[in-house]
Amino acid sequence: MSTTEARCRLVLIAPEIAEPDDAARIMADALKGGDVASVIIPQYGLDDTAFQRLAEKLVPVVQQAGAAALISGDSRTAGRAKADGLHIAGGVEKLGEAIEKFTPKLIVGGGNAQERHRALEIGELGPDYIFFGKLDGDIKPEAHPKNLALGEWWASLIEIPCIVMGGTDPASVLDIAETGAEFAALRLAVFAEPGRAAAIVQETNAILDQKAPRLGV
Repeated sequence: MSTTEARCRLVLIAPEIAEPDDAARIMADALKGGDVASVIIPQYGLDDTAFQRLAEKLVPVVQQAGAAALISGDSRTAGRAKADGLHIAGGVEKLGEAIEKFTPKLIVGGGNAQERHRALEIGELGPDYIFFGKLDGDIKPEAHPKNLALGEWWASLIEIPCIVMGGTDPASVLDIAETGAEFAALRLAVFAEPGRAAAIVQETNAILDQKAPRLGV
């Protein structure tokens, strides 16, 4: 097992950029910075047609960099864009339906569970991962304490991998890594300054390489 695989890895949340070419260029630059496990692509306020165009630009960029491209919410868009998976941020019922319909053809996960009981309900569905936090929940420099606590509890008990949403400070990934979570998600921490996105991804991976605990050790 390589060093990267043995520690918490980075997940990127695509930023809110409506112009497909701009979004693709910024994402391609960010992914030059080093290891990224997957990229989740939210719809934000785009209509379905505009989201489809965006997804069709972003998915191949993500895949060419060796990361998994996950579409948030829209299975038709995921299929047309040939994405690797589907992120369901809604309720347990919607996630269960997506898992039943699309696995194992697609990666299917999600969550935003606010407490343990709901998290366990999600876990019983057998998703590929559970997500603690909101995709746009990076409103402070640090990761939300509740999400960190849930990630630590989950990682200590459940084999299904978890992703914990980070804050606007790239260094927030270290607090996530220390919970034992397999993945740390960043959005504004990487994309608030698009010209520095690659450097920030590189610096974040360096933090994880140097300081993150090794999983399963």
